[in-house]
Amino acid sequence: MNAYLLLSIASSIAPEQEILTFFNKRLNYAQLTERVGALASRMAADGIGHGDRVGIISTNSPEVVESFFAAFQLGATIVPINYRAKPEELAYMIRDSEIKVLLIEGRYVSSIANFLKDPLCTIEQTIVIGDDAQGYELYESYIADNEPMFDFAEVDDDDIAILLYTSGTTSLPKGVMLTYSQLTNYVMGHTEAATGLPNGASLTCVPNYHVAGATSICNCIYGGRRIVLIRQFEADTWLDTLEQEQVTHAFLVPTMLKRIIDHPRFDQTDFSSLQSLSYGAAPMPFPIIRQAIDMFPLSVDFANAFGMTETTSTVAVLGPDDHKLVGTPEEIERKIERLHSVGKPLPNVDIKILDDVNNELPPNEIGNVYIKTAKAMKGYWNRPEESQETLVEGWINTKDMGYLDEDGYLFLKGRNSDMIIRGGENIAPQEIENVLIAHPEISDAAVIGVPSMEWGEEILAVIIPNNMDATPAIEEITAYCRERLASFKCPRIIEFATELPRTSSGKLLKRDLREQYTTNLVE
Repeated sequence: MNAYLLLSIASSIAPEQEILTFFNKRLNYAQLTERVGALASRMAADGIGHGDRVGIISTNSPEVVESFFAAFQLGATIVPINYRAKPEELAYMIRDSEIKVLLIEGRYVSSIANFLKDPLCTIEQTIVIGDDAQGYELYESYIADNEPMFDFAEVDDDDIAILLYTSGTTSLPKGVMLTYSQLTNYVMGHTEAATGLPNGASLTCVPNYHVAGATSICNCIYGGRRIVLIRQFEADTWLDTLEQEQVTHAFLVPTMLKRIIDHPRFDQTDFSSLQSLSYGAAPMPFPIIRQAIDMFPLSVDFANAFGMTETTSTVAVLGPDDHKLVGTPEEIERKIERLHSVGKPLPNVDIKILDDVNNELPPNEIGNVYIKTAKAMKGYWNRPEESQETLVEGWINTKDMGYLDEDGYLFLKGRNSDMIIRGGENIAPQEIENVLIAHPEISDAAVIGVPSMEWGEEILAVIIPNNMDATPAIEEITAYCRERLASFKCPRIIEFATELPRTSSGKLLKRDLREQYTTNLVE
């Protein structure tokens, strides 16, 4: 099924319903469908068709939504690219995916201007969104005066709808191939079709090149939930927009949630419209979600949505009931413990934990996390060997470490490549990071293994204090850890910094930390 039908079906049911809000710009289904058709018509005239790659480098905007569905309408593949990437990374992703037409926000043109002159560049047409960029056609003039098309290309279920590049935390980004079948089955399996009746408003600030951002657009379009777009996350803008647009649903990554609850205007914000606040994309430090539950109104339902680009988004959920800390003391204690988890697998999703020789482990034993889902990616673009390493006999090797408890809740313990082996002991950095972040004088923390002549690896903690001018004493931090961790898990080396390298979704770039802190062996 062509994913364009997600828009076409909803538009035929409720053409006058407002579906997209972007500051002062508002579009109903009919207007959006017409603009999508105009873009598709012009791209078709330029030779874009079935299987071609359509790239987009832009912060969130109506043009992004239009580009997604125009690409679908032509049976093409949309390639949203991380606008925060370095010029050489941008060039790599464009070259790797063989993009034929590129839609790019004006402020990012300079990042790829030199590459556009490269003989190896496959781009035939560059369209600039927003700001004027000399020598390039502007988006609005590109779609102007085009007779909108309303038919759509036939696609096979196995054709690629979206090519999403991973964040590249350990290597160059890999293109994850998500098919038309996977995308439409995911959306239609999770969302009821629009009825023309109000279905709330979803505040979208997650980048469109992230699987959560891409699938959120499709879910809202099909389900008739108004998309309230903001270009990029800023706590001020998020709080203002939530109030002004009476937002009912929102998704945040952990770093965003922390900035919101730390914002000085949090207590003055009217959250009465907000019904559901989901979070995910990176591990949620327990102190942050615990504080958020206490600070937001009781009427707000929290949910942890765990998924991967490779699984077409969510495969496990820690639902609203798991976040409501009510019941007997024993029940509350169990719920507090489960706040450290990412919840239970969704229907038709299987999760198993294997040891290093592929034996399945019993509950509460840490091992390698494998997931089976019909929404598993087709593979990595142009990387057959890495595809085979990740897709193993119908299972996705997540490269995460974790365990299932006796009730099927999944607890993650970090990437297996991040595992520290000190004197033969396997140590999960995330466990130590959660302890450090709970310290009242610590804002953020990352733990890595560094080479040690004596132990093989030693534990190093990089700490972001609340106040760089009054950092907590190293001895006090060490004592704090020893009260909460086994002695062999306590950091021996502590460094203070002003920030940690993270992706836009909040994932730690431990590769960058290792490069910075492992220049010398630890004696």
